Amino acid sequence: MKKQDIFIMNQKEIRRLHIVKKAIAKEISQVEAAEVLGISERQFRRKVKRVREQGDSGIIHQSRGRQSTRRIKEQDQQKILKIYQKKYWDYGATLASEKLEEKDEIKISKETLRKWLLAEGLRQKQRRRKKHRQRRERKSCCGQMVQVDGSHHDWLEIGREIALMGYIDDATSRVHGYFYEYEGVIPAMESLERYIRKNGKPQSVYVDKHSTYRSHDRDRWRAMTFGEESLSQFERGCKELEITVIHAHSPQAKGRVERLFRTLQDRLVKELREEGAKTIEQANKVLEQYLKRHNAKFSVEPMSKANIHERVSIKRVKEALSIKTSRRVRNDFTIAHHKNLYQIKEHTVDIDVEVREKVDGRLEIWDKRKRLKYRKISSPKNRTLSLC
Repeated sequence: MKKQDIFIMNQKEIRRLHIVKKAIAKEISQVEAAEVLGISERQFRRKVKRVREQGDSGIIHQSRGRQSTRRIKEQDQQKILKIYQKKYWDYGATLASEKLEEKDEIKISKETLRKWLLAEGLRQKQRRRKKHRQRRERKSCCGQMVQVDGSHHDWLEIGREIALMGYIDDATSRVHGYFYEYEGVIPAMESLERYIRKNGKPQSVYVDKHSTYRSHDRDRWRAMTFGEESLSQFERGCKELEITVIHAHSPQAKGRVERLFRTLQDRLVKELREEGAKTIEQANKVLEQYLKRHNAKFSVEPMSKANIHERVSIKRVKEALSIKTSRRVRNDFTIAHHKNLYQIKEHTVDIDVEVREKVDGRLEIWDKRKRLKYRKISSPKNRTLSLC
């Protein structure tokens, strides 16, 4: 065997050459050799013939070093790369290959495109150092647990961040989402109301320790000191709806929704750009259509076919998902709320009343028995003192 042949042969070819030489030396029969290599006698005889004529290199496959007949032409490759640089310059290889097929009717595998982009220096290979995490199995039923979080990002590429309130079912990975100006109590409640309207009430929600979802440290300290229950407005609303709130201790604990945002910040931003969305209203319309395709492509079948979302009256949902604050009634039957005065128009024997701020902006005042009529008192104009 020539030294140069050893370097270009792989282990499988070296083994085949060894068996062929044994057959040529008549140490074993060609029938036995063909059986050892798992090929037909006719194919083995062809290999013996090539080794006798060409030497050891005859064992190498005849297609070695030749260009594939299915290879994409150089001019077509350059055409695709020009389209990529013009339209999809910040797309990853997977998304770009999908868009090339969808928008430009060019079918190319993501791995081929990735190889071209790396060779041209248009993309860089990213290596992430993985930390060891203990895997948590998915919930078995749809509606058993929904991961909820908000993502602040320049979704519309207008130099201003807005918030995407994202919901992903733990069992099926089905996604629901809505855009808002910010991530806060009202967006959290309104988005949960919209989720319940569409799907029903989930058994539990998995959230982080953002102040929207969890009461402040000082409130929990006071609760522990005076034996009270410390709940955020979101927790209190979920409790009234009998939804269990689970707080994650780290971003990795709710990794499904975190990975979702990483995907959407790549794919959804480009979708919004293509559709020309510049306002939250336009973005929500695009998002609704996008999520239909996203769920059809990325959702999975749950281990159990049971859907344990519960149907609940919208009236009950609206009552629970509102900001409720206790206010003391003054002697003139007025209350102060957010630096405004409100005159209660009817008699109440309660010392304290409850102010309820709805997600649609309406304000209601309740005592223990009924909803009270009221009117807002205009703030008096600034008065100036005159010196005599």
